[in-house]
Amino acid sequence: MKQHTVDLNSDLGESFGAYIIGQDELVMKHISSANIAAGYHAGDHNVLSRSVKMALENHVGIGAHPGFPDLQGFGRRNLFLNPEEIYNMVVYQIGAVKAFVKVHKTVLNHVKPHGALYNIAARDKETAQAIAQAVYDVNPELILFGLSGGELLKAGEKIGLKTAAEVFADRSYQPDGTLTSRTEPNALIHDPDEAVHRVITMVKDGKVEAVDGSNIPIQADTVCVHGDSEQALAFVTKLRQDLVKNGITIKRVGS
Repeated sequence: MKQHTVDLNSDLGESFGAYIIGQDELVMKHISSANIAAGYHAGDHNVLSRSVKMALENHVGIGAHPGFPDLQGFGRRNLFLNPEEIYNMVVYQIGAVKAFVKVHKTVLNHVKPHGALYNIAARDKETAQAIAQAVYDVNPELILFGLSGGELLKAGEKIGLKTAAEVFADRSYQPDGTLTSRTEPNALIHDPDEAVHRVITMVKDGKVEAVDGSNIPIQADTVCVHGDSEQALAFVTKLRQDLVKNGITIKRVGS
């Protein structure tokens, strides 16, 4: 019988000053990897330091989560930047997380772009190449997270990075394998049972049902649970329990 293993990740460290986003302290207990905001789309120096420390205490893999410099839009709005700007922006943000990782005497495991930057990199080769090059130049041992089947993973593999194909528990898919835009009414999956069933199918069978009813092939190395959701804690708890019940081992990518 085939043994199935998957990483469970969440985007965390997205509070800012007096504004609290998510339930990081509780969610952290149920995941194997944390993508920590670096201050451009969310987070600040105090939140970043606390998040790294929290991940270390919970034996969770630490990742940098670079996004567009857009606090008001939470990094979910497209900014039209050229490849050089994207490269420098990603290097800058990885560097911020890496500094706090060093202060807390631990290691940086991976990089996962955020929001609009992530979605653009999934389909645009130049953006993908700029991000992959930035990650490689900071540390070629870092693992690059990207949308399963997308351009970012292809760019990472081409340059020689280890990559992790990411799937989403709470998002719907288009027939071409891209995520449905958040501007569409069917972008999010609100039923926890349906979302968990989809994840199990992705991990075990390597496929997911698209919005048109077709089944598309998909690779699931790591599953994302959005930490800013009000139901994040309840959902990640159920997801972890059901994955284990179905014989799927939760394990950090790269461990």
